[in-house]
Amino acid sequence: MSRPVLEVQDIVKTYGEGEATVHALAGVTLTVERGEYLAIMGSSGSGKSTLMNILGCLDVPSSGTYRLDGVDVSELNEAQLALVRNRRIGFVFQSFNLIPRTSALANVELPLAYQGVKPAARRERALAALDLVGLANRAEHDPNQLSGGQQQRVAVARALVSEPALLLADEPTGNLDSKSTRDVLAILDSLNNEGRTVVLITHEDEVAAHARRVIRLVDGQIVQDVRNRPLDAARIREEVGA
Repeated sequence: MSRPVLEVQDIVKTYGEGEATVHALAGVTLTVERGEYLAIMGSSGSGKSTLMNILGCLDVPSSGTYRLDGVDVSELNEAQLALVRNRRIGFVFQSFNLIPRTSALANVELPLAYQGVKPAARRERALAALDLVGLANRAEHDPNQLSGGQQQRVAVARALVSEPALLLADEPTGNLDSKSTRDVLAILDSLNNEGRTVVLITHEDEVAAHARRVIRLVDGQIVQDVRNRPLDAARIREEVGA
């Protein structure tokens, strides 16, 4: 049996001291197996963003342990965390975070450039990732020449190009219209159907319904952990006209 992608054990995160102490996470324990599709939900102040930052190695817990793909990241320094972020996690953010006046292809190549992959191999892998999200014919377009939905699909390609253990999507449809939302979610569904591990941060029930498992946070604790019946992939493809 393969090891879990995520193993979180009794994670606590506090900010401030004394009477000003804020307990953002109050003992979160969570295991995500390889190939799972998990949605993390919670209202503002629930600890959802704090947990996402820890899972993404953008922050470290005050106490507890966190293993990502078998690596204990709880005690890593900033340089080591940066290396883990680049090699083991693919990020998709609400605001796309693409570099302006830089082609879609160059944006997707960026994680590989940080890893020292040679230009020819970078280009080949980036084109394959763009093809996977249906944008091979937009490879030379800059972000301002693409719709919001296309920009987010470029961001998904960039997240995938380094073949990370985890695809972490933070409100990936928050800035999209309804059709672009369906397009992006159909891609995430397809990626998970192919065996990729996806963790989705969202406050929308309709988006969370695409995940196979949903947890809800309240006051820094998991209060619900349920399994969804997987959505029918054929119906999803029909909805988006794929």
